[in-house]
Formats: sequence, C-alpha cells, structure tokens
Amino acid sequence: MTPDAGRVAFISDRTGVPEVWVQEVETADVLPEPVRIAFDHPVVEVSWSADSRWLAVKLATDGGVRSQVWVVRPDGTDARCIAGDARVHADLGPWTRSGHRVVVRFPSPAVGRATEAYLANPTTGGLTPLASGNLIAVLDLSAEERTIVMRDGPRGAEYCVVVDRIAQSHTRLTRGVGTTGNAFVRPAPGNWDVTSVAYLITDEGILRPSLVAVPIDGDHVPGEQRVLARRFDADLEFVDSDDAGSRLLLVWKVDGRSEIELFTTASGVRTPIDGLPGSVVTTPVLSRDGDSVLVAVEDVGHPKELWHLDTVTHAWTRVAAVPPLAAEEPVTPTLETFTSRDGLVLSGWLYRVPGRVGPGPAVVYLHGGPESQERPTFAPHHQALVRAGYAVFAPNVRGSGGFGRDFAHLDDVAGRPAVFDDVVAARDSLVASGVAFADRIAVTGRSYGGYLSLAALAFTPGTFAVGIDVSGISDFQSFYRETEPWIAAAAYSKYGHPRTDRRLLKSISPLRHVGAINVPLLVVHSESDTNVPVGESRRIVAALEKRGREVEFVESSRMGLAELTERYIAFLDAHL
Repeated sequence: MTPDAGRVAFISDRTGVPEVWVQEVETADVLPEPVRIAFDHPVVEVSWSADSRWLAVKLATDGGVRSQVWVVRPDGTDARCIAGDARVHADLGPWTRSGHRVVVRFPSPAVGRATEAYLANPTTGGLTPLASGNLIAVLDLSAEERTIVMRDGPRGAEYCVVVDRIAQSHTRLTRGVGTTGNAFVRPAPGNWDVTSVAYLITDEGILRPSLVAVPIDGDHVPGEQRVLARRFDADLEFVDSDDAGSRLLLVWKVDGRSEIELFTTASGVRTPIDGLPGSVVTTPVLSRDGDSVLVAVEDVGHPKELWHLDTVTHAWTRVAAVPPLAAEEPVTPTLETFTSRDGLVLSGWLYRVPGRVGPGPAVVYLHGGPESQERPTFAPHHQALVRAGYAVFAPNVRGSGGFGRDFAHLDDVAGRPAVFDDVVAARDSLVASGVAFADRIAVTGRSYGGYLSLAALAFTPGTFAVGIDVSGISDFQSFYRETEPWIAAAAYSKYGHPRTDRRLLKSISPLRHVGAINVPLLVVHSESDTNVPVGESRRIVAALEKRGREVEFVESSRMGLAELTERYIAFLDAHL
C-alpha cells in the first residue's frame, strides 16, 4: 500500500507472465480497474517509496535466478534500471521510511568477496554505500536512517544485528543459533523505559519462530530479549508494524493454514481476527497509521486475491479480484499423517481422484527448499494431475518449514539420508491406505524436490515406477562449483561443505549412484537457472543415456506452468 493506504501495487500473472498492476483501494461493490505496468522480464517484487512517487520493482532476468532492480512512476513512466543485469545479480531491499531512497543489494560475485548494500536514488540512479558483509540482507532502517537492522549468516544459522551508522558500531540481537525472519525498529511504547524497540521473528532458544522484542536505549545499545508472542502449535510467519510502533500485525502458520492477530505493544494484548476469506495469507502489509491491513489470500479452489481488513471494525473487503475461473470444482485435499522408519510422525496433503473407488496410479510430489512447506493453496498443477486420473500426495518431509525449529534442522548435513526414508514412507502410506497400486506410483518435485526424486530412484530402486525431476541437484560437488557464490555459501550449513564433508556429499549425490536408476525418467530444466545450473540435469541425463536407460530431457529457457503440466501428464500416461 501507499503510506496513505489509498493505492495498492500488486503482481499478477493474468496476462501469462507476472507483471505490476496499480489500482485504487476501494471498498465499494464495483472494483476499480487496475493499471498495468509492463516490463520485459517477469516481476518478482514491488514496493512503494515513502512519498508514493516511485515504485521499486525486482525483475527476474530472462525468468532466471539473477534479478535486477528498476524504478518506475505509478503511471508507468520514467522506468529505469538502477541495479543488476544479465550478468550482475541485484536484490531489492526496503525503502527509507522518511526519505526517498531504496536499498539495493549485490550478493557476493565470487568466493571471498563481500555482499554489498547501497542506498539508491531513484531520480539519479546514484548509489551510496550502506553496508558490507558476508551474506547480509538489510531488513529495515530507522526513520532518521541512523540505525540499520540486518541479517547475516547461512541458512538456519542467521543472526540479526543493529548497526549505528553514526557511531559506526554494531550489536547482535541474536547469536546465530537459529533462524531469523523479518525484523524492524520502531519507537518504544510509552510504558517502556527506552527510546526504541527492535521487533523480530526468531526461533533462537525457542521451539518455534516467535515474536521477540529487543529494547534499544538512547545510546543505541540493545537490551535483553523479551518474548512477546509465541505459540506451541504454530510458527510465526510474518510481522509488520505501524509507524508509531503501537500496533503489530502477526500472521501465524498452523498446520499450513494462516491465522491473523493484532498486537497492541503497550498492553501486550493479542486480538485474533476471524473471518479470514481463505486458508493461506501471503505478503501482509499493515498501513503506516495502523488502520488498514492488505493481504493476499488464497484457497485450494481460488488463487490469490487482495483483501482489506479494517483494524477497528475487523471487517473484510475484497479490493482486487482475479479474472473468472473455469467452473470445474477443485479437489479439496485432506491432511494425512504417516510414520517414517525411525518413528517420526509426518504429514502431507492428499488429493484424491474424484469418484475413484479403490487404488489407482498416484504421484508423490516433493516441495522445494527444503525449508518450504506444502500448504492448502491454489495448486493448479496438483488439480490437473488429479483430473487426469492421478492421486497426488504432497508430504512435508523432515526439514520442511512450519513445524518448529527442531523439525526444520532434522535434515541438516548428516541428517540428509533420513529424508530418503521419509519419501519411501510417504509412498508406502499410499499403498497401505488403498489409494495407490504399489507398482503405479511416480515421484516428482522441483529444485530440492527434484533432487529428492532423483535420490529416491538412485538410493531406493524398485520403490517408484516413474520419476520426474524438475531442476534438481544431481551431484553436490558440481552444484557447489557452478551455482551462484552466495547460494553456495548459504547452503553449507544445510547440505555440508564441499571440502570438509566431501565423502558425505558424494554418498548422497544421485549421479554417483546413477546405475541404480532403472525406471523411466523425465528431466526438465531451464537453461537460465543459475541456482541449480542446468549442468546438473545434463550430466545425469548423459549418464543414463550411456547406460541405455529410458530418459527424456526437456531443456527450455522459459516454460510456463501449463506446458510443464502437459509434459507431466503425457509422460505419466505413457509410463504409469
């Protein structure tokens, strides 16, 4: 939202690719028409300047991982690139809250090189150095731009720091023994004996990500942490604040579904908000005066739409709708539990084929991350597979997000092989429950899910009848060699280090065990993917072809979801 909550900028793929749209925030029955702002690359992120005169837009260069940052007027004029191109990756950070500059970040371009953050002037394109560090990300600047809140460290071991730009000092808010989400600094409540407070989401010393406050005194010295809001059945996923720091917006993740609360900082009172028009909330924004909330809400049967919440009356109003959908009724998944070999209880979302009695063909779909989470969202890919006659089971194996700190770290480094047992257990649960025939189950996934699919075929041959790998890692040594330097550095804590954990990485790399893969395999990879480079797929395809195995390879610069789904169904129809 703009600071006055009068307009909203959002991203929609209604034309076929993600683009920016701007419209007025109205609560009338007839919604205003949004204005489209087109770019040559897919849009990833958009945000308003403090004076509402500029939008900052993050674009995925050629649809790949590397991105660039542009600024543009809300009417689509004066568009210009201020950071990044096809060779240089740039990230979008926050706008200054009282000024008119935006943070851009250039991740480490090579091993041993620092990540650099700058303040960019949208009018001139000039860049002013702001901060430098290993894996830094600027999360917030105080209103007077003296204090910066930053996150640093590898995945699962991030720490949060407050930097005083005048004193040129920095103090840690967390120690780096957990995960830190978003964080910001606001004025302290009147009954706190300090000038400001840093609010952050962290699971450091806590079983689940929770709301933590760190008081900061007049000399900009942080005090002791205070846990303000926690739940034993949920992870805190988002937090936002008004400018005064008097009201916070909290979004909790409960078994994949979202729940919203408003938090009054002076009293500590938490007010649950009922009537959420969907199951899952993303990109929540609290207005700067604290009177309005805008959220993207989606459900199994409906893609994301923008809704407005009045924080006084708690009334919900739709402010941006999607175009009409096909009349076909979506399949509502059920949350199922199953047990892995070591006794760990896991869960997943099961999409059954309508009208089917008894077992049939099925697909185990593995999400990416591995910190992502399968949730009851609008999933056209799953729905299309079910309509084609394939039950879909989307499990949350160990290492998934949404189940607390300990669960998220169960797959770290030496814990990786246990995930292979989780995948087999998910497959076995389909057979035991009568959903699928034992010899007609496929395994598939994208990115980390693609890796797990290859691993299932290589390490547990005979378990799955067919495999589909989309952009998966096949060999960790080559992955570390060819991926972006900042991605490699952040991954050490999750997968292991290519030097100190060399033997382990070899043992869990499907390419090193490719001879065991003896079922039909479809491999799909984008040539512009620099996260998991396309060489990961080319090598395993070549190794399988050399052995005379049945493998189909699709290498594409851009492939839409509809085309990918058609490829899935055609391959499954031919082999399952």
